[in-house]
Amino acid sequence: MITYRAILDVPRDLALYLAGLLAAQRRELGTRKGRRALTPFGQAVLGLRWFRDNINIARLARDHGISSATAYRYLDEVTEVLSAQRPDLHEALRQAKDDGWTYVIGDGKIFSCDRVNEKILSVKGTEIDRWHSGKTRGQGGNIQALTQPDGFPIWVSDVEPGSVHDITAADKHVLGALHWAASQLDLPTLADAGYQGTGAGIHTPVKRSKKHPGSPLDIDNQTYNLLLRSLRALGERGFALLVGRWRTLRRLTTSPRKIGHIVQAALVLTHHEHGRLT
Repeated sequence: MITYRAILDVPRDLALYLAGLLAAQRRELGTRKGRRALTPFGQAVLGLRWFRDNINIARLARDHGISSATAYRYLDEVTEVLSAQRPDLHEALRQAKDDGWTYVIGDGKIFSCDRVNEKILSVKGTEIDRWHSGKTRGQGGNIQALTQPDGFPIWVSDVEPGSVHDITAADKHVLGALHWAASQLDLPTLADAGYQGTGAGIHTPVKRSKKHPGSPLDIDNQTYNLLLRSLRALGERGFALLVGRWRTLRRLTTSPRKIGHIVQAALVLTHHEHGRLT
């Protein structure tokens, strides 16, 4: 066994913020001092190591001198206290408007996970894997997100199984608020073609006519699509920022039902690092 020193490349303020949330949770639960294997700060470091570097749980447990079962429980607590701080959807939209943005960008992503043996019936009546995504041809959970025009993520949804299409997930979690933002805040949403037909205030590319699939779009619609895609381009940065910074999001080996809370926790960490939280 070789020991060595390592540096966790996250701000100390972020670890202290998380430790404060964990300490508050322990007080709420009535946990007495000295009864836990790790202090709130030690638990915060464990959680940040997992989010930042996707370190194997058994290795994390060994490094911190705790059992694997305790490490899993501590990580669940870290995810729980962080996701509880996630932005409210309507507040995020109001904040975007107050910050002077003239639109937001909506998008969806399948977060990869291990195979789950859970079957459901498709709309055609055939048996399919609930968490299998035809979009990515793999197992995963569908997360909807909103970003600012510069691509900074401001809100993420709860998880839906990978078999659920973006438009269905959006209808369940975000469309109502987007219609409200368009009508009450004059804050429209730009989205890709997968969200076509989602209603007023949500702008999507114009598709070719089904009656004449071979005919090109007229110049006005081509120009509209070009402008829309150029404005939406930075929206891809939102998920890239989360996945690039918090490597555990690249492939999740926990229960897929936890994906939503894990992504929401990563969003809160990102907001704190960028001065959105104190």
